[in-house]
Amino acid sequence: MVARDDFKPVEDNGHSDNTQRRQTDVYYSDDPRDIGWVHENVPCQTACPAGTDIPAYIWAIMQDKHGEAYEINREANVLPGVLGRICSRPCEDQCRHGWPGNGDPVSICHLKRSAADLKHVGHRLNESLFGPSGKKVAIVGSGPAGVAAAHDLSLMGHDVTIFERESEAGGMLNYGIPEFRLPRDVLQEEIHNALRLGVTLKTGVTIGNAEGETPLAELREGFDAVLLATGCMAATEIPLRDDPKGAAVDKIDNIEYGFDFLLEMHRGADKTVGKRVAVVGAGFTALDCARVARRLGAEEVSIHLRTTEEYIPVTKDEILESKSESVAFLGLRTPVALHADEQGGLKSVEFVQNRLGGWRDNGRRKAIAIEGSEFGIDCDTLLVAIGQRTSHDFLDADLTLDRWNNAEIGEDGMTSLDGVFGAGDYVKGASTVIEAVGQGREVAKNIDTWLMGKPRYRQMVRIEEVTRPLRERAFDFIPRNHMPTEDIEERSVTLTQEVEKGFGCDLAHEEAKRCYLCNLNYKIDVDNCIYCRACIEVAPKNCIKMVDGIQINPDGTYGALHETGEWDHVGAIWIDNNECIRCGACYDVCPTKCISITRNQLVMREF
Repeated sequence: MVARDDFKPVEDNGHSDNTQRRQTDVYYSDDPRDIGWVHENVPCQTACPAGTDIPAYIWAIMQDKHGEAYEINREANVLPGVLGRICSRPCEDQCRHGWPGNGDPVSICHLKRSAADLKHVGHRLNESLFGPSGKKVAIVGSGPAGVAAAHDLSLMGHDVTIFERESEAGGMLNYGIPEFRLPRDVLQEEIHNALRLGVTLKTGVTIGNAEGETPLAELREGFDAVLLATGCMAATEIPLRDDPKGAAVDKIDNIEYGFDFLLEMHRGADKTVGKRVAVVGAGFTALDCARVARRLGAEEVSIHLRTTEEYIPVTKDEILESKSESVAFLGLRTPVALHADEQGGLKSVEFVQNRLGGWRDNGRRKAIAIEGSEFGIDCDTLLVAIGQRTSHDFLDADLTLDRWNNAEIGEDGMTSLDGVFGAGDYVKGASTVIEAVGQGREVAKNIDTWLMGKPRYRQMVRIEEVTRPLRERAFDFIPRNHMPTEDIEERSVTLTQEVEKGFGCDLAHEEAKRCYLCNLNYKIDVDNCIYCRACIEVAPKNCIKMVDGIQINPDGTYGALHETGEWDHVGAIWIDNNECIRCGACYDVCPTKCISITRNQLVMREF
């Protein structure tokens, strides 16, 4: 623990070897305290699998610099216009503005979209490029993980070729998500931007062992590294009471797996549904199937959940929009049997009633069947969307799999086959788009290190001095701005009309002001502090504290503050950035001007 006599500003204590100071008041640090500070105090960025610098791009939007905000996003998540529409938003769950007593989370995802929508039509993309490496990388699959990895590897100077079995790039972004959620012109623009720096895209090419397909061995021979990013290519079978593999799905008409239903529709198949449609599942695919069914003419659409809607892994906005389109959510039930009529078509689905049990490892509730509670519902169409799984039948070599039948990889992202890496859903199982992008970018760095024999990037903190508070206390009371949407009558009759209309400039600017800008680090110079308590008295939160020490964690980061109420034990007046809402009240009232502000941002720097 740091004793009370040892309190010093961070940049003056132990940075001599790790910090490159510049006269421009911007410097870079790899001190674990600085890196740990960002991870601890910028919870939205820490929660983002791609590490998006959320406060930085929101600050740019506050200044109406939408192109700059777009570039900050592209540097991390590669596909801002896409993710601004369909991201699962783990950042918003951790937003400090949504903590108890602070209000509702900032509409981070909608702001991401606004940066893409509102940038100038002549906006110029910015990239930092390495020279040609002479290395070649093959990527199998053009979904979010494959596109993100291809983008980064091309910037690193490698020759990248993507092999995609479908006629267009995008993977499940293109073939799994309906156009009313993700317009295809937006998707194609983002993919073009990601691959435009020399990536070769070969569509209609299937990697496999059948006639006319390209074997994996050919890629391993012709390229220096291969990345498998094929995602989850098969629907998870529904387990039934006397039919554990769900064979009845193929035997009874008007039953489809939701994954195949959407895939075939986006390939151009003419899909139809009956008047009464039941969907079994709890994820985005289930909701997409239900909303598509409404647009195809279904009069009654219901989604059947094992637990309740409170615990399903989709955003609240998606649930709200589904309900607005007259989709019913029916919880605490599990399908146990499918019943056909005399003509072999679907007649009804039999369910068992559930009760909520304890918590599962993934943070969701268990569903426990109630004995003897079986009941049935009549329906004309059943869409089963309980998940997707990986398929490995395209391989021509044995690959080590984990207990979930996904490709097993090491810390460097490599599979059990030398030079063959894995990323995205192919190694994680069905996950989210932002997770796939984050892992695609991570494996790209690992492939680059493996090809070049050493890492070429390291994580550092960019520290920039800020001369004044950037927020007003009044901003804290701005209510969350909600996304404008298309009229129900207009959107419910077409598969292509985008439901969410986007933030305009004024709405984006107003929502951006709500951000606490958590990357601003308020610090008190203990040598100049006169212990007047003026800062404590004006603080609107319990964020400025009298302390006699601070814990130092084994990895060198700061731990818990040790508060004290006894003046003869006070070692410092300390700003607890975990509670700070960056209102600047303490900065303005300090008589000795001993409070400084810096903007601390995680960046990747070349060695």
